Amino acid sequence: MNMDMMKKLLALAVFAMAGGMVIISPLAGAADWPPPLKEPLYKVVDGVQVDPDTMQGFRVWRQAACDRCHGPEQQGLVGPSLLESLKTLTYQEFAVTIRDGRLEKGMQSFGTSEQVMNNIAKLYAYLKGRSDGAIKRAKVQELESAESK
Repeated sequence: MNMDMMKKLLALAVFAMAGGMVIISPLAGAADWPPPLKEPLYKVVDGVQVDPDTMQGFRVWRQAACDRCHGPEQQGLVGPSLLESLKTLTYQEFAVTIRDGRLEKGMQSFGTSEQVMNNIAKLYAYLKGRSDGAIKRAKVQELESAESK
């Protein structure tokens, strides 16, 4: 059985298990998704202290256990290095990849994770700061609120 046939059978099985109903994520066609990025994208002091939104991106990274595949320093393990990928990946490409996954490459979809989907811009900001070299290590600290304004 070829790969296309297996994909069609899997899609049919999912359709049948859903009671024959088509289930579409509310994010699937939303014209306002992904949410806009803030400017500046992130604020970093001393290479490890970040603004509250970027800190939330780090928390999402940890909670979603992205390090299991992309490494504790985003250097890549079974998944690619995000330090390199985020140098060329656009925000839109990043968001779609996180939402839909890359099942053919072993990456799961996070489209049903409210935590990830509600913080996609913050996750991108954190990883982009790492890729840009502004954030010097994976584990960050939050700036004092007076400093981050």
